[in-house]
Amino acid sequence: MSPANFLDLESAAGRGASLLIGVLFGFWLERAGFGSSRKLAAIFYRRDFAVLKVMFSAMATAAVGLWLFESLGLITTAELFRPRTIWAPVIAGGLLFGVGFVMGGFCPGTALVGLGSGGIDALVFLVGAAAGSVGFLAAWPLLENWMTLGDRGVLTWPDLLNLPTGVVALAVVVIAVSAFWAADRWLLRPESGRSPS
Repeated sequence: MSPANFLDLESAAGRGASLLIGVLFGFWLERAGFGSSRKLAAIFYRRDFAVLKVMFSAMATAAVGLWLFESLGLITTAELFRPRTIWAPVIAGGLLFGVGFVMGGFCPGTALVGLGSGGIDALVFLVGAAAGSVGFLAAWPLLENWMTLGDRGVLTWPDLLNLPTGVVALAVVVIAVSAFWAADRWLLRPESGRSPS
């Protein structure tokens, strides 16, 4: 079976690989404590930087992995789904997501992990997320034109910075390591009274 079969989500191999990756992802999120809204929200109070470390680790791994796979000819960017960069809804959605994360302590993925762990707060969050999605769908006729405001097409960091993909991947790794160092330095300060995550 060729690696391409696993990249094709319409194939049985692709669906099976997606299911396996999803289950493993959920398992490790739960193991990292990300089924707890308190653990997730602690980053906003500078008490626990596990979210920062996990997210930056994921970004650095993805950046280096994509660059490596593309360099080896295993994939091409044309095979990947890349969403369009549409500034108005991206900025508004990011702000709304951030406020929801601070208030609810979850994102949709971690809320599902929390629900699997038996968290009632996760269930309340998911009900709210579903209601918000239905409300957005109902308001779509009013928002449809606004949802294309600032459309830049498919825009990636290498495109935006006019740099090779490998250089951008290296920059992501450097930023991630710097963020880890800064987080540990904050947590290890004697006056903070905290311990590293």
